[in-house]
Amino acid sequence: MSQQQFHERAVLVTGAASGIGRASALAFAREGARVVVADVALEGGKETVRLIEDAGGEAAFIQADVSRADEVEKLIRTSVETYGSIDHAHNNAGIEGSQGYTAQCSEENWDRTLTVNLKSVWLCMKYEILQMLQQGRGSIVNTSSVAGLVGMAGFPAYAASKHAIVGLTKSAAMEYAKRGIRINAVCPGPILTSMTQRFFKTYPHAETSLAASDPMGRMGTADEVAAAIMWLSSDAAGFVTGSALVVDGGWAAQ
Repeated sequence: MSQQQFHERAVLVTGAASGIGRASALAFAREGARVVVADVALEGGKETVRLIEDAGGEAAFIQADVSRADEVEKLIRTSVETYGSIDHAHNNAGIEGSQGYTAQCSEENWDRTLTVNLKSVWLCMKYEILQMLQQGRGSIVNTSSVAGLVGMAGFPAYAASKHAIVGLTKSAAMEYAKRGIRINAVCPGPILTSMTQRFFKTYPHAETSLAASDPMGRMGTADEVAAAIMWLSSDAAGFVTGSALVVDGGWAAQ
């Protein structure tokens, strides 16, 4: 553990069993944080904790479905019981939903995608903020997407949910800016994660074309997104709130 800018701070990361959430949890732990790893996926969550502990860090896994209010309330309560506070939170849990144009999008897919992606972020923020108000401080980073800034043909529910996360982030940031709580979003572009790998299994040529369409000529990594999350959470970003930080190799700037 070389750098310790989050030394002994308590951090909650949802959707931390894989991908960007796992990278975020590992990055916080490397910086000295005590990390609550939350996910509905039991084995993946435990693996994230193992990776943190093997690197000399401290973490605890709490299984939770963050689309359910009762489970989120319990998650926040247990996190505080475990580490005494929630100094930083990264609300990352999400799904891509089923592919299909708007007229083909089923009501089931719409409801599930909006529930997992958007309702979960609102519920987590609701209980995190209540805790942070008691503490008089805190910072939150929500995972949106470049699909929260521009349209994404074939994934209307996903794009709608990610746009809504940006609006929710900005609204909450305004509400609590004077209360010591900073709230921002990160908007990843084409990133190599288990989510994109599932897509590439269905469409094998998509990875090459997606990388070629990015100005940098490649896809990003979960670690690169985690670095942005770390900065938004850090004291270095003390005057940053209500921001939607794009990490996409210039993709949305085209």
